[in-house]
Amino acid sequence: MKRSLALLASSTLLAAALAAAPAAAQKINLNVVTAGDQNMVDYVKDFLAPQFEKNNPNASVKAVGTGPGDAGSQKIAEKLQAQKSQPAWDVDVAVIHQKMAGDLVREGLLAPYVRDVSTGRLVTSEASKNALGTNVAGYVIPMFQSQTAIAWNPTLVKAPPKNYDELAAWAKANPRKFGYNGIKGGMSGVAFVVGWVYANTPDSERLMKGPYDAATKVKWDGALGKLKEFNRSVVITPGNAGTLDMLNRGEIAMGPVWVDMFYTWMADGKLPPNMRLQLIGPGMPGQPMYYVIPAKAANMAAAKKFVEMATSPQVQAEGIVKKFNWYPGIDAQHVKAQLDDKTWNKLFVDVTPQELASKGKTFPIKQYFDDILESYERKVLN
Repeated sequence: MKRSLALLASSTLLAAALAAAPAAAQKINLNVVTAGDQNMVDYVKDFLAPQFEKNNPNASVKAVGTGPGDAGSQKIAEKLQAQKSQPAWDVDVAVIHQKMAGDLVREGLLAPYVRDVSTGRLVTSEASKNALGTNVAGYVIPMFQSQTAIAWNPTLVKAPPKNYDELAAWAKANPRKFGYNGIKGGMSGVAFVVGWVYANTPDSERLMKGPYDAATKVKWDGALGKLKEFNRSVVITPGNAGTLDMLNRGEIAMGPVWVDMFYTWMADGKLPPNMRLQLIGPGMPGQPMYYVIPAKAANMAAAKKFVEMATSPQVQAEGIVKKFNWYPGIDAQHVKAQLDDKTWNKLFVDVTPQELASKGKTFPIKQYFDDILESYERKVLN
């Protein structure tokens, strides 16, 4: 009898162990969907995914790109909206542009996850709390901070313009030697246009901070008229990469670029090593990309672990700064100790921290952002 009881108990324990084993070893397929250029997808697929999978053997990371510019973030939003009524969504982590973050928070499509990850306390920047006029505190951690500036070729330009007025005069005197990609080929061109409006109207503070007044845009006709005239002397390039490509070939001498793309192209030998950057006054916009977690992510716990790893000082140093030449998304002081002086200083050779503080602008609040793009199409392109 005792033996039978012992065998029964042993069998019960074995059955329980076998039942638990599949759950313990259950494979997690973590879907990370990112807007932005192909380098964003490559960063997740080639850099972040292997590290996460090494530390989490039961996890497999799938990286999916939705394309550059705000259109890429819009596709992510549409996917989340389409699944809103479902109990679990197949996007676990998303990387989105600043402009879309506020909409997703207001629609209840994002989880307030920042309080649950240890790296949440390492970021205190305004960009981590405010997305174009919307309070997003607790819902986002910047993947990186990026900045636009004017790239220029010292072989072709002896004294680069220091502000938008000087640039307009230079472009007129040097026709088709300045190029930018308008507003439909990537965000460096959008940033240039926004900076132009900031420089040529008295509205920059209102545009960045609000409150919104629909009547404000009627005062932009003069600035947009000057921009239309400016466009007669310049080249409209085929995208962010297109501007850099034309700079590399010497077809243009100056153009707005993302600082990180500029340094990456230079490191890859796709730009002359003597190329320089200038952050012209009164300033040009930059923006973060955000890590967000959808409100009903199917793998919520793993998603939090992924973002926590991706925003750690070590990964920010090795991946964000060293590999892709972005400014860190978490506060810089937490990353600096992980970097050698040469790497740290490289980012501030042409654009100093002081210039970033004084000339690094945010994009406008969403309503004004939309107004600028609509006004450009109506007043500059027609």
